[in-house]
Amino acid sequence: MFVRNDVTVDARVLKEAGSLRDAGHTVTIVGTTRPDAPHRIERETHAGLEIVRVPLPRWRRWWRWLRAPSRLWSMLRRRSIRAADGARMDALDWLAMWRFGTLGWARAAARAAGPADVVHGHDLTGLPAAVEARRRASSGAGRRPRLVYDSHELYLESGAVLGRPAWAVGWLERRERAWTADADALVTVNHALAGILAPRLRIEDVVVVHNCPPRPAKPQPAAGELVRTAAGIPAGSPVVISHGGFRPGRGLRETAEAILEPGLEAVHLALLGFGPLRGELLALAAEPRFEGRVHVLDPVAPDEVVAWVASADVACLPIQATNRSYELATPNKLFEALSAGVPIVASDLPGIRAIVAGDPDGPLGELCDPDDPAAIGAALRRILELPPGERRTLGERCLRAARERWNWESESAKLVALYGSFEGRS
Repeated sequence: MFVRNDVTVDARVLKEAGSLRDAGHTVTIVGTTRPDAPHRIERETHAGLEIVRVPLPRWRRWWRWLRAPSRLWSMLRRRSIRAADGARMDALDWLAMWRFGTLGWARAAARAAGPADVVHGHDLTGLPAAVEARRRASSGAGRRPRLVYDSHELYLESGAVLGRPAWAVGWLERRERAWTADADALVTVNHALAGILAPRLRIEDVVVVHNCPPRPAKPQPAAGELVRTAAGIPAGSPVVISHGGFRPGRGLRETAEAILEPGLEAVHLALLGFGPLRGELLALAAEPRFEGRVHVLDPVAPDEVVAWVASADVACLPIQATNRSYELATPNKLFEALSAGVPIVASDLPGIRAIVAGDPDGPLGELCDPDDPAAIGAALRRILELPPGERRTLGERCLRAARERWNWESESAKLVALYGSFEGRS
């Protein structure tokens, strides 16, 4: 498996690798070195998985010198340069990151990986490493490995690409098609993405593996325990949790604004996670108007997330449709909240709506407009103002949905079956 991160908090990659290991496969995950690590390849064995970390190429310094003349010329002419030209210059840096950073790492990762029967590229940033590993194996005497493309999102319509000029996105779109031209299978996170990616890439063997936690086997800690202790929240105060990446499009500021709505004066909001907006959220939490009711907590290990979510009263995930990938998302945090047995307030978007409002046993929470703090607040209030028995029934319905439908045991079986089918193919 190839993934362009340091293989520490990517729950999907670790769960997939673990399931294949348990099915009898030998699995190596090739990622990147941590930012503070020495610039050399690292190898370790963790829970029966070999993890290889390959440093990213050091290309930025010489690229800055190479771009310096064009940047200076742009500064001198800045009054006459159109906005589109500025975007074009930014796109050159972005393409350089791909050409020299991601693709440079892909070549090094393929060299470090060793032989394999299957090469599995996670997301578009990990795919070229898998393709390169397959090319290297095909040029030798060994059998050509199977190629699996595991697309965690619609990368070409994601925030990473949003706002890039069409010519730059077109280059990457052509690369994705070329890299997947003879892929053996596509794995992705929900049926909406599968319906877009399969015809776009002309891949026939498609497997949907939702990002669910393991089936909950026992009750989670009592409500309020973990979060309340970490944040110093008074006993009896309702706790709303929003967890995951601190990134644009997650509705984090809107959720904070929501607890200022009438009827929510006692509510505390816990923001659990990490990401580029952390500093902004810390400043927001310190604003006097929140009276200390917004708490920014450090991230926890992937296998601890569900227990922390279970220690809240409501899980809030107002994903905003800032790009098509978000619009169609069925995020990890949705399934983690179900596994925690915690009622959900979530965006009224197609993928999320189908699960929260379309469960055969009844609604699993409330839907809202993720861009409107008043709408988020009203949805929170509808859950928090339920009589205790009704709220408990709602939580039990969430837990039952996780046990019967939305769990990793059910989802990973499809991935294991895919790998089993490779053994029977010529």
